[in-house]
Amino acid sequence: MTDNVAAWWARRQFSKGAVVPYDVGEYREQWQQFPALIRQYHPDLNDFITLTQIPPAADVYLTWLCDVGHVFVATPDEQRNRPGRTRRRSSWCPECSAGATRQRVRDARAQADPPTALALPGAGEAFHSAAAPRPASAAEARLRQLLAERLEFDASVNAVRVARPFFGRLEVWPDILLPDLRVAIEYDTVGRFGLEHVGRREVADRRKDRLLRAAGWEVVRIRAGKLLPLGPYDLAASAVAPKLVDRLIDTLRAIRGDLIVNAYLDARRSASGAE
Repeated sequence: MTDNVAAWWARRQFSKGAVVPYDVGEYREQWQQFPALIRQYHPDLNDFITLTQIPPAADVYLTWLCDVGHVFVATPDEQRNRPGRTRRRSSWCPECSAGATRQRVRDARAQADPPTALALPGAGEAFHSAAAPRPASAAEARLRQLLAERLEFDASVNAVRVARPFFGRLEVWPDILLPDLRVAIEYDTVGRFGLEHVGRREVADRRKDRLLRAAGWEVVRIRAGKLLPLGPYDLAASAVAPKLVDRLIDTLRAIRGDLIVNAYLDARRSASGAE
């Protein structure tokens, strides 16, 4: 009988008499020939067990996240033996593969009967959502103000369309959006009672970041207090101040390049001079 990953791990702990039955990296060489699966596997979706701790032939259900954002369950053997896996990325995801077939049918129908209804924003598109909450803290509002004094961006957008539902909606609401740079900025603290952005809420933050990155955005989290970074561009900060904005702009340059970011800095300086 195929187990879920937690039950499978517990069985291996019992049978091997060890807390860690397989060391991290033990099966790295076997998985290296499947880079698409390495990209789709996330330890936080699998009881924080790394892919290199799982034998490729293990009879265990694992949770995978494809590049588009589809979450699905499959055994390692099912994933490694999907038909046509070397030809295109969608073959590694059953939903993408089925969607590609459905899309060909829809395209054929559309040629005969073009749609007249207005389409919703596509995945990755920034827009204004009436459902988005207002700034949650004075520090977040202060960060937005300081950034707006340095960088030109459209502050009216507050949501990004994503491919998978996030708490029931196909949209996420980062604290600050830079649409032209396609960068989302989050300001994280543990809150008054020390419960924000930790535990299950940290898991939700990670899922939100994955959805944004799958939609073509990058995420920068300002992590206050003792919160540790979640992503490659996160910044630790004790307070919102001009020096923090300097660090943030340097991070934007690292993400999108000096030339692009400087253009928006120069546009803000030009607008300020004109005023």
